[in-house]
Amino acid sequence: MASSITDSVNGTSRRTNTWQGLGAAEFDLRSDTMTKPTLSMLEAITQTSLLDDVFGEDSTTNSLQEYVAQRTHHEASLLVMSGTMGNQIAIRTHLAQPPYSVLCDHRAHILQYEAGGVSLWTGATVYGIVPANGRYLTLEDLQAKYVPPTNIHYCPTRLISLENTLGGMVMPLGETRRIIEWAHANNIKVHLDGARLWEAVVTGAGSLDEYARLFDSVSLCFSKGLGAPIGSIIVGSKEFVERARWFRKSIGGGTRQSGVIASAARVALDETFGTGPNGEDGKLRETHVKAKRVAQMWTSKGGKLADPVETNMVWLDLAASGLGNNDMGEIGKQQGLQLLGNRLIVHYQVSEEALRRLDKVFKIALSGEFMRSSDTNKPYGSK
Repeated sequence: MASSITDSVNGTSRRTNTWQGLGAAEFDLRSDTMTKPTLSMLEAITQTSLLDDVFGEDSTTNSLQEYVAQRTHHEASLLVMSGTMGNQIAIRTHLAQPPYSVLCDHRAHILQYEAGGVSLWTGATVYGIVPANGRYLTLEDLQAKYVPPTNIHYCPTRLISLENTLGGMVMPLGETRRIIEWAHANNIKVHLDGARLWEAVVTGAGSLDEYARLFDSVSLCFSKGLGAPIGSIIVGSKEFVERARWFRKSIGGGTRQSGVIASAARVALDETFGTGPNGEDGKLRETHVKAKRVAQMWTSKGGKLADPVETNMVWLDLAASGLGNNDMGEIGKQQGLQLLGNRLIVHYQVSEEALRRLDKVFKIALSGEFMRSSDTNKPYGSK
């Protein structure tokens, strides 16, 4: 189906077909976006409908949208090309007429990694809030920054955007409910960047339905962590999705034969996350077990963690060991691994061999034998 290519980061000279095997993904801990589509996803593409989604005619896409809406307890959903597109369309759909402001975590993807899209697209002022607990926003954090519509000196708060998980940390269901009840009582919409909501759900913190039904809109990613080659989806009311479809079209997000995207996304959802409400029959729980193993490998050698491990992310305190942000990447290359600064993400395609190599990386990094760099630049995703 695809030509073989040399795998440059697997530590060998073997040739691999990345369309039929994991290839480089099993040795890449930079992000869970590094997952590759599985053979079953690619087979689904060969059997998909090939009709026009701009006209709403593609049955595979329509079926996926209905399925996700049902699983998240919302009226409708809309397939989009990426999580960034989903977040931006959702936020723009909620905000009608300036002035307005958006509250979010200071580390939020919509603020830090979406090219200033919220301000560019909506004209909104975005306030990044530092959580008092250092982990996730609470109602009290948001109330302290809330601007009522009666204060003519500032942009009134019209939208809150939460992210779950954020930095691998789970926002508790109870706190989420507190925030949304208060927001709705004050006529504030609440959006969720749920690109990694799957990870929060499989911890047992709450089901997909329990989390998603609380929000006015949710963006979910099929590629990040689940392995689909492309695609995200936003869910909300029918009225919201109808308006979102207009904004999607305005930025070139409408697609023709969208079944090739939707078919792989459906397989990724059912096989990787699972068909149960808590992902109990999926593949993500094992990544959390492996992430805790990675953390133990690091701490058993004297390393310290920047944060506790709750899901599939491991944050290393490199400074405590006298390491710079580029050091892990350099040592990783020597062992045939792709690493990014102090953040390690264990996706479901990371292999046991990769963990054995990572153990060697930790030994070298903490042994004092490696020449430390003086680099202080923070890579993508750093704290």
